[in-house]
Amino acid sequence: MKLSEWTETDGKAPVEEATDKVLTIPNLISFIRLLLAPVFMYLMLNGNDLPAAILFAIAAATDFVDGQIARRTNSVSKLGQLLDPAVDRIIMICAVVGLLIVGRLPVWIVILVLARDVVLLAGQVYLLQSRKVRVPVIYAGKIATTLLFVGLAGLILNAPLIPGLGIVDVSWLPGLNSDPSSWGIWFIYAGLIIGVYTTAHYIIVGISSWIKAGDE
Repeated sequence: MKLSEWTETDGKAPVEEATDKVLTIPNLISFIRLLLAPVFMYLMLNGNDLPAAILFAIAAATDFVDGQIARRTNSVSKLGQLLDPAVDRIIMICAVVGLLIVGRLPVWIVILVLARDVVLLAGQVYLLQSRKVRVPVIYAGKIATTLLFVGLAGLILNAPLIPGLGIVDVSWLPGLNSDPSSWGIWFIYAGLIIGVYTTAHYIIVGISSWIKAGDE
């Protein structure tokens, strides 16, 4: 079965026809985004918050650009289908690990984000390689990723700091305790809540797709 022939059982649009091309504009953008990840992480670890936040925002925002170019120019490639989500995960991982090191994110948020990214990336790679199918991204998933990226950008910038709500007296719940924190933490919380739902959706649809593809 070809990649382009598989569709969701609930009527979603089919996955785009993918080519074997490597040198495409969307893939070039993805490689550039990948190169930005260690740069903004280095800047953040050395206290250069503003340039680090700018580079992170560019790396995160251009995910939309390469996707739009790929679809509008019919240049969706098999490499791009793997590279694009992988670069998103790498950018996210560099951001959360860097923020953990500089003390702006509690370890439980880092573990949750990393676990989600590892599960989604490994699952997508396995489905493409074993069954030649791909679970389409749902709108809620895009919202979750956008919220996380915005929140991470706010934490990297680390300004302005706003007073915590003082609801709890624990250090591992920034924003909810009384310590000042970046406004970005609220986007992180919102992204995590939606992300838990979308991760469960992707797992369920992925298992169903794997079983269906094996029967054809």
